[in-house]
Amino acid sequence: MKTMFAALALSAAASLPAAAQELIRHPIPNSDFPILQAVEVPAGMTTVYLSGTVPAVINQDAEPGSLEAYGNTEEQTVSVMTRIQSQLEAMDMSVGDIIKMQAFLVAPEGEAVDFDGFMAGYRQFFGTDEQPNLPVRSAMVVEALVNPAWLVELEVTAVRP
Repeated sequence: MKTMFAALALSAAASLPAAAQELIRHPIPNSDFPILQAVEVPAGMTTVYLSGTVPAVINQDAEPGSLEAYGNTEEQTVSVMTRIQSQLEAMDMSVGDIIKMQAFLVAPEGEAVDFDGFMAGYRQFFGTDEQPNLPVRSAMVVEALVNPAWLVELEVTAVRP
């Protein structure tokens, strides 16, 4: 009987994920661009999907719904990432737990998409000395978001540490 219980216990232990398994982050070879080529998530880790997040009003004195109320692309990127950071912290996670990002970017009327502004905001949260982790990422230019003054919407996937 003891042998049967020992065999069952061994079998159950073998089916549990190894606690030592960690994410594997694959940088883009020969590149300093702050995204990853791939991320491997081992079995047993919890994946958290955040809905698309949009910017908050940063200028209360501006006309509601105006571009001035939400700011330029860099300011909107920082606003969105700050909101995402707060959402993750409320779940005992951090920006460093993000493994995937989809960025939806809009050009202000009559202008080109400000990708440099987006990257300036993005680099404040990823690849820093304080937070070196990078996600895989796609960036898409879209015609518009639900609010015509929004220039940035980010959707992220994170893994619980």
